[in-house]
Amino acid sequence: MAERLALPLILLNPQPPKSPFLNQTHQQQQNPTLLPISPPPSTPILQDLLLRHSTKSEQPIDPQVRTRTRIGRSRDLNRGKPWIHKRLSTLGQQVLNSLIDPSFDSNQLDSVLAKLFEQYQQNPDAKTEFLTAEVLGVVKGLGFYKKSDLALGVFNWVKGRKDYELVLNSSIVAVIISILGKEGRVSVAANLLNSLYKEGFSLDVYAYTSLITAYAGSGRYREAMVVFQKMEEEGCKPTLITYNVILNVYGKMGMPWRKITALVDGMKSNGVAPDAYTYNTLISCCRGGSLHEEAAFVFDKMKLAGFSPDNVTYNALLDVYGKSRRPKEAMEVLKEMELNGFAPSIVTYNSLISAYARDGLLEEAMDLKTKMEGKGIKPDVFTYTTLLSGFEKAGKDESAMGVFEEMRSACCRPNICTFNALIKMHGNRGKFTEMMKVFDEIKACNGSPDIVTWNTLLAVFGQNSMDSEVSGVFKEMKRAGFVPERDTFNTLISAYSRCGSFDQAMTVYKRMMEAGVTPDLSTYNAVLAALARGGLWKQSEKILAEMKDGLCKANELTYCSLLHAYAKGRQVDRMHALAEEIYSERAFLELRKKGLSPDITTLNAMVSIYGRRQMVSKTNEILNFMNKWSNERSFTDLLRNR
Repeated sequence: MAERLALPLILLNPQPPKSPFLNQTHQQQQNPTLLPISPPPSTPILQDLLLRHSTKSEQPIDPQVRTRTRIGRSRDLNRGKPWIHKRLSTLGQQVLNSLIDPSFDSNQLDSVLAKLFEQYQQNPDAKTEFLTAEVLGVVKGLGFYKKSDLALGVFNWVKGRKDYELVLNSSIVAVIISILGKEGRVSVAANLLNSLYKEGFSLDVYAYTSLITAYAGSGRYREAMVVFQKMEEEGCKPTLITYNVILNVYGKMGMPWRKITALVDGMKSNGVAPDAYTYNTLISCCRGGSLHEEAAFVFDKMKLAGFSPDNVTYNALLDVYGKSRRPKEAMEVLKEMELNGFAPSIVTYNSLISAYARDGLLEEAMDLKTKMEGKGIKPDVFTYTTLLSGFEKAGKDESAMGVFEEMRSACCRPNICTFNALIKMHGNRGKFTEMMKVFDEIKACNGSPDIVTWNTLLAVFGQNSMDSEVSGVFKEMKRAGFVPERDTFNTLISAYSRCGSFDQAMTVYKRMMEAGVTPDLSTYNAVLAALARGGLWKQSEKILAEMKDGLCKANELTYCSLLHAYAKGRQVDRMHALAEEIYSERAFLELRKKGLSPDITTLNAMVSIYGRRQMVSKTNEILNFMNKWSNERSFTDLLRNR
């Protein structure tokens, strides 16, 4: 069976496109089909879903873009004030006022802008840089008033003049790119920069950084990386802002920690010193891989560098500990935060509640909610959704629905994350009718499914070995305009693995690497689970080695899958050595203390192997562990399988 895994297990880097910028269309939508075969006809369970979206699917739909909040505060001095620009002349301000007047007609653009240029043409002593400053101020003002079309019109009007190269500079280009990016018109911004590049216009680091920021803000991280690489090839030295944006992109892409630190080392070698924003971003980069030790190291280094942690720092560190299932360390951060005069906010408490909920400490999570309310902080949709998800994972559906009802009683409107949690809860219980009612309610609340919704449906059908529904949902997801991202790949690998479609699971993994998507802990665990079901322990060891090479920390699921692979492959010596290495002599009795728990399949396989080898003490150790910590049904099933 080993021949079936003829796939490379080392991450492949994506090849950059020939064009310096990704323009015209959102190229992520042109990914090759992930599945080797066409999905089979829809089954009855999925028919309603497809019928609801068939009309909508006939029209091209832009992929849903999640709202992303930047770390730190805006430095816009005009925030909340009338627009001012100290270098804009009286005539320049008059031109801007004419352009932002509600009665302005775009046909008047030529006559309005001509006045600005005539003044400088009539004055031989006027310098060109003053006219450049006027154009820059006007464009900035139009951006402030969210008139991107008019700002682009002004830019194109100036560019249409014979002497435009004397007036336009990279600062103006950077501003217009930034304006377009903030309004989600990233492809237009890329087209503009690409055309300037082809015309030989001199682009500087600020123009490149603006496009990188625009791509990053729209979640198009791979395109941001391509522009960054192009910028370096052109000899543009990145600034502190550039590095900070790319660090954030690395974190969002789940880049291995060694690549993140390599970028920081390169930044320092280029003479660019990190600032507080850099350190905050580095801490945030530790969330995805549960890198709490690395986050603590960065936190200490930040203080040694002379930077004082702020609310953003503490909340980011809290979130890392929360995602690492370390509530005690999170509480220590809270104490230090309050000791240094920073009052915990709703963001702080949500991170703490998430930490306890992830660790299954739901009573403590509810106590934190009560404490938060006692301080006058009202729970928000994230608070309720976190608790709902925690109760769902614990199998406490009544408590989960109680949280949902309390949420509605408090007039807190559910968001898509709330609906996704409910879909997951009903789907995991096999209540597909209730699941689809929740799906309908999304539309009734003027919402629309996001990528997580589709991923959740894929996971639910995969867990129930409904492979035709998995293929059908994936086809409908693509038809709705959604581009598969890492979570989608992870879900598909798990879904096909659970359905017994090993070849399809591994094909998805191969497509994921070819697309340049960086695997994370969930990816590796999904692949390991698929390999374990086939007893492919050699390939499992290679995956574990790849994880360590990428500094991706293994967790309990990782080792459970490896144990499962050894058990299926009847590698009792390796299985025993791994258990001794990870959990010491009293392996399974130590699991609970560390918050770990092997699954029933792994334990069954290990009991079977140890039993056949007549290793009574080891068999009894596992049975005692299951007798203490497993539920009655699983234990009974295990006894029947002995």
